[in-house]
Amino acid sequence: MQPRNMSMSGVVDLAAVKAAQEAKSKAEQARAEAARQGGGGAVSPADLVIDVDEAGFESEVLQRSTEVPVVIDFWAEWCQPCKQLSPVLERLAVEYNGKFVLAKIDVDANQMLMQQFGIQGIPAVFAVVAGQALPLFQGAAPEQQIRATLDQLVQVAEERFGLTGLVVDPDAESGAPVEAAAPQIPAGPYDHLLEAAVRALDAGDFGGAVQAYKNVLSDDPGNTEAKLGLAQAELLQRVQGADPQDVRKAAAENPGDARAQIAAADLDLVGGHVEDAFGRLIDTVRRTAGDDRDAVRLRLLELFEVVGGDDPRVAAARRSLARALF
Repeated sequence: MQPRNMSMSGVVDLAAVKAAQEAKSKAEQARAEAARQGGGGAVSPADLVIDVDEAGFESEVLQRSTEVPVVIDFWAEWCQPCKQLSPVLERLAVEYNGKFVLAKIDVDANQMLMQQFGIQGIPAVFAVVAGQALPLFQGAAPEQQIRATLDQLVQVAEERFGLTGLVVDPDAESGAPVEAAAPQIPAGPYDHLLEAAVRALDAGDFGGAVQAYKNVLSDDPGNTEAKLGLAQAELLQRVQGADPQDVRKAAAENPGDARAQIAAADLDLVGGHVEDAFGRLIDTVRRTAGDDRDAVRLRLLELFEVVGGDDPRVAAARRSLARALF
C-alpha cells in the first residue's frame, strides 16, 4: 500500500510543485464536504490517541490530516526509549485538547510504513498535515523540546492550512466521528490573488505566479502564504528550461564557482533533496569570499524561505551557515 498525496520532504513538497497551496485547498474542500454530510459532534479524549496499521493508514492518518494535524509515533515493544517517549506523547495529546491526534504505529507489524517514511531508527516521530508528511524528531527527546516542536506544528497547521483542531468533550463517547472545530471563514481580501497565483502555477506560468504573489505582498508584506508561494514560484522559474545534466556537470567541475553551485542547489531542492541543497551552498560559502560568498548566502536564505523556517533541516542549516560565516 502506497500512501497517496503525501510528501516525504516536509510540509512543502517541491517535487509535487506548489503542494502547500494545493494541500490547503484540498483540506478546505474535505472539511466542506464533511460539513455537507453532517458531523458527528465532539470527540472524546480517548479518540486523541489511536493505533494505526497499514490497512487503516489512509483513512486514519491521511484523510484525518485534512481536519487536524496527525502526529505519528513509530515504536516497538522491544524499544526502551519508545517506552519513555510514548507515554509523554500520549499525555500531551490529551493536554493539547484536540490540537493534534496521536497515531501510534508498531513498526514490527507495519514494516512497509516504516520503509515508506525512510525510518532508520526508533522512536521516530512524524506529523502529517493536510496530507503532507513532516519529520519532527527521532529519539526520546526532552519534554520541553517536544512541546516546542508541537507548538510549531500547531501554528503551521493553523496558519498555512486553517486546521484549528477538534472539539473535545470529556463526556463524549469514544469512537465519535471526527469533526473540525473551525467555523466557515469568509474569504479574505487577497484570496482571489492567491488563487490566481495557484492557477498560474497549474498552467506552468511561473512568471505570472511570481507577479501575483508580489501583488499581495505589496499591500500585505507579512502575508505568510504569499511569501512562501513567491519563494516557490521564483525557484521554479529559475530552474525552468535548465538542463539538469549540464547544470550538475558544471557544478562538479567547478566546486568554487558560486553561480554553478547556486544553480545546482536550486535543482537539488526542486528534486526534494533539501539537505543536499543546503549542504552544497554552505560548503560553497566556506570556499568563496566577497560578492560570490554573499550571493551564495543570499540564495541559501531564499531556499530557507521555500522550505519554511519551522522545518528542522532549516534550523540545522542556519547553525551550519553561522559556523561557516564566523
